[in-house]
Amino acid sequence: MSAKNAALQHHFEDLGQQYESSQLGMWAFLVQEILFFGGLFLGYLVYRSSYPEAFKIGSSLLDVKLGGINTAVLIASSLTMALAVYWAQKGDKKKIILFLTLTLILGSTFLGIKVVEYSHKWHHGLVPGEMFAYSGPLADQVRIFYSFYFAMTGMHALHMIIGAGLIVWLMVKAARGRFTAEYSTPVEMFGLYWHFVDIVWIYLFPLLYLIGRS
Repeated sequence: MSAKNAALQHHFEDLGQQYESSQLGMWAFLVQEILFFGGLFLGYLVYRSSYPEAFKIGSSLLDVKLGGINTAVLIASSLTMALAVYWAQKGDKKKIILFLTLTLILGSTFLGIKVVEYSHKWHHGLVPGEMFAYSGPLADQVRIFYSFYFAMTGMHALHMIIGAGLIVWLMVKAARGRFTAEYSTPVEMFGLYWHFVDIVWIYLFPLLYLIGRS
């Protein structure tokens, strides 16, 4: 069996049909992800319009420098992921692994910075629940802001963790020579997922950290 046919699943006629089906499935998945995050964004915007001053206070307590660094890190990871896809299409195993590794390092850096941010919020009593200790003006409404902050950034971080696991899986497959110029579909489909997660953060950063900040 040729290398081309080895990648072909039995229920497809050829690799072209298999690729189109994979692409359709990934876009369908991303559409439901857009709906999921869209609900969170809509809820955030509704409450922000209801309690603008409280949300400004909550935003001012976030570390905009760490958020900015994480934004730069994710933009860089989109570049390395795009390069991983490019070299996967060329069938260059070493460069696929190199750029997937760089993407994993950047993604792990993002998560590490997020852990630092979360620990700061914990120590300052800004985690909603029994430990919430903010006693400034509009405390109840500020609690709502942080409920959205942890829900939205927490779900984003979960997607990053899942992505990191998938990168490791792709690296193992690449090391075994599974990706060639004729077959690089898994890397390309994961690239779409990773870029989507990055785009979500591009919206989260200004909404949570920048808008209304004095």
